[in-house]
Amino acid sequence: MNVRAGIIVTGTEVLSGQIADQNGPWVAERLLELGVNVAHVTICGDRPDDMLAQLEFVAGQGVDLIVTTGGLGPTADDLTVAIVAEYCDRPLQPDADLAGTITDIIRGWGRYPSDEDLPDSIQAAIAKQALVPDGADPISPTGTAPGVAVPATGTLPTVLILPGPPRELQAMWPDALNKPAVAEILERGDDVVHETIRAFGLPEPDLAQTLRQAAQDLPGYDLLEITTCMRGGELEIDTRLPRSAVRHYAALKSLLLQEHSDRIYSPDGATVDELVADSLAGRTIATAESCTGGMIAARLTDRPGSSAYTLGGIVSYANEVKTGVLGVPTELIDELGAVSEPVAAAMADGARTVTGADVAVSTSGIAGPGGGVPGKPVGTVCFGVAIAGRPTATVTRRFPGDRALVRTLATNYALHLVRESLTADDSADG
Repeated sequence: MNVRAGIIVTGTEVLSGQIADQNGPWVAERLLELGVNVAHVTICGDRPDDMLAQLEFVAGQGVDLIVTTGGLGPTADDLTVAIVAEYCDRPLQPDADLAGTITDIIRGWGRYPSDEDLPDSIQAAIAKQALVPDGADPISPTGTAPGVAVPATGTLPTVLILPGPPRELQAMWPDALNKPAVAEILERGDDVVHETIRAFGLPEPDLAQTLRQAAQDLPGYDLLEITTCMRGGELEIDTRLPRSAVRHYAALKSLLLQEHSDRIYSPDGATVDELVADSLAGRTIATAESCTGGMIAARLTDRPGSSAYTLGGIVSYANEVKTGVLGVPTELIDELGAVSEPVAAAMADGARTVTGADVAVSTSGIAGPGGGVPGKPVGTVCFGVAIAGRPTATVTRRFPGDRALVRTLATNYALHLVRESLTADDSADG
């Protein structure tokens, strides 16, 4: 059965762009994993008329479930529960057990001893947050704001009300899924499989041509829901499919590998960060970064257990640090400039020497918006990769975009360069 859902993200601060929406994409991804098709993700401010209009719009699309996020706090503009109750024609009722739970959480902060009366303002806030639509199922708070599962009412779909802070929402999610009104819908979800293929350096037009070929030649192609996304210089090929169509996906994957094996670096969805970590097994790495300013080191250390292979990094933004810490010869910089392959090589070699790492990667470039010179325009980045027992490799690339994009693309390219260098190194040793 095709189960559909809509997501309403509430919050004037999200609508105005003060805070980026994290909840809509996260909830959508979780629902898709559960076999629920997400029809709409909308954002509206904390205004009753706008919230009612969004509920009416999403419900009018024939969804089985509406998930709202935000607007569950104690302040006057936190109106989600009251608006949903009005929309579903379910009067609000005080829930004594829920009020007790919220009270215990607040007393647990240590500000109000158990023998001390809570201030009137706090008691009023607790009473507001402990109101539940008649017949709805409260969800224990993971902050102070409880969630609510409102069963379907006549022609209206089930409404799942969740808090706005992403940490609270994500912590509440497992409990929310077990509420009977939500669980019943999920039981009707499709048995779906989600597969990802990652490519680096594969142009989208080339992929589009292959997919057109697949649509013509491969039986069952229409059962595959394929989405492509260019992100950080990588091309992600995401496919959702019913489990019964696994053999059709296998045929598509085989065709993609046949046509683009030199560009597909991850046929099973593993990220470049994961593959670099795997390739470093038994080896250590260090970084020497100029234009990327520590972004490569941040990526390397983002994964749990990264201390097993990451020794450290040097942000050698100034030439004095390149020479004084990494040992790059001053005359090399004077003659060729800091943005040059020989300097990038010397930086990588210096990082290995200073840290004792088996592998080092370096960047030196012009991220912009200024600093470009003839022959070295903005976006030019030189890379170096030093591996023990091997000649230090260098390469220069020019990246498009503003400063932030150039730095992001250079960071991702550096990780792919490390991955490719380690793979080639292992092949040569083998």
